[in-house]
Amino acid sequence: MDPSNSGRAADLLRPFLGHWRGTTEIAASPWGPARTAEAEVVFTAAAGGHAVVQSYRHHEPDGAHLEGHGMMTVDGAHGGTFWYYVDSMGAAPAAPVRGHWSDGTLSFERRTKDGVARHSFTVDDGVLVHTAWLRLEGKSGFSPLLRSVFRKD
Repeated sequence: MDPSNSGRAADLLRPFLGHWRGTTEIAASPWGPARTAEAEVVFTAAAGGHAVVQSYRHHEPDGAHLEGHGMMTVDGAHGGTFWYYVDSMGAAPAAPVRGHWSDGTLSFERRTKDGVARHSFTVDDGVLVHTAWLRLEGKSGFSPLLRSVFRKD
């Protein structure tokens, strides 16, 4: 993927566009035990294709749910992809984070008051995978946080 191809997020993120369903494997963390949730994510072109809006929702067997919404856009001047994301667990980030492409995978590193979360998104052979790792404040290494695997509806 070449972020300079057109400067339009919808062109760069075309493989992500659409409605996807699957599961999210959530690792044990300070916020709860390990568990699996039914999940869906929708990526939609917006703002004339200059942005892609992300809507995520998962439902856990005990009735708990999480929803999150993000926006991605391309930094035409410097390359890379910006991502601004907020979910129902907490406060919105102060600023978007810059993502980078490597071998077809889009990766971001988000810093919060709790620590650092690394996210990666990839689409391969019709499967969208979102993986996140977490390094809590005061800890030295990253631990798995979640792995979502989706197929297009």
